[in-house]
Amino acid sequence: MNGIELLGNVYCEAIMFKRSKLLLIGLALAIVGCQKEEPVTGAPKSAEAGAGLKIVFIPKNTGNPYFKDVIKGFEDASKEIKADFVTTGPATGDATSQISYIKDQIQRGVDVIALSANSPDALIPVLDEARKKGITVITVDADLAGNESHRDAAVIPTDFSKVGEGQVELLGSMIGYEGSIAILSATTDAPNQNAWIAKMKETLSQPKYAKMKLIDIVYGNDDAEKSTTVCEALLSKHPDLRGIISPTSVGLAASAQTVQLAGVYPGGPHAVGKGLQLTGLSTPNQLKKFIQNGAVTSFQLWSPRDQGYIATYLGQQIHSGKLKPAEGVEFEAGKLGKRTMGKLNVTAAGALLTFDKSNVEKYDF
Repeated sequence: MNGIELLGNVYCEAIMFKRSKLLLIGLALAIVGCQKEEPVTGAPKSAEAGAGLKIVFIPKNTGNPYFKDVIKGFEDASKEIKADFVTTGPATGDATSQISYIKDQIQRGVDVIALSANSPDALIPVLDEARKKGITVITVDADLAGNESHRDAAVIPTDFSKVGEGQVELLGSMIGYEGSIAILSATTDAPNQNAWIAKMKETLSQPKYAKMKLIDIVYGNDDAEKSTTVCEALLSKHPDLRGIISPTSVGLAASAQTVQLAGVYPGGPHAVGKGLQLTGLSTPNQLKKFIQNGAVTSFQLWSPRDQGYIATYLGQQIHSGKLKPAEGVEFEAGKLGKRTMGKLNVTAAGALLTFDKSNVEKYDF
């Protein structure tokens, strides 16, 4: 074998060695590649996407039966997405009472803080601190009116623009759309109450309600004793009153007690004509006994539980980056289906529910 042949053989062997080496490398990369792709074929289900997510709900105050049902919604949804949920909060609803609880949750490293804001202003610095640390902030039931940019999204009970109209229609159906009516509200400067009253007045101007006359508006300051006093004054001042709307749980419960004791409800011992119909907004547990004894025929409210349920799914999707809050954006809310964000990243939990003898016992909040 001459030198050229020897060099040729060496060259060929070198080429074969390189090819073999490249083949082995390629095979190894293919194996590694397959190993990397394997988890994709077994990707976690959407219901498990929140596994390990830490969510906290801070209500306005503890011990309020209304918020107990909101919490139940959080608990139900958290189980579905396998998130860790806790709730904590102040004993009172003072403007600054939630601040220390929010700071504590920031220190604990939670992922989502949901809260029913006691103040639209006092909480801004601490909520900004939370968001800087990557915590998603969602308001539930009570928003940061005028300061919405300091939270990620909001879940409100219902479309508040329809509450006033709904209340007038409910009372109208109860009194045959005819007779004098009054409103017993909370405080003179309560923003929601005043917006609802404005809508009630607008609705009453429609031809359908031409025979219903709003003759008085009084305020019970969301205090049971004060609400009782002003309701008694209404009954004394307007003995032929056909209906009262009290769009506040405290005011409605106090008015129901007053109407019952006065016996002026339909069929009551002191009823004038067809009697006085009372309605408004309250929780079933507060009004059940008055539905049963006839002092109240029907009333309305939203579902507190749905708010907590929707907020859980919303917090999960925002925190994971799956959802970027914006007007018109749709998102999945578990068993409640698709929901759409409105202006200022607000989502309404649902329509008003009407409670009467046929369904009031089915609810516990």
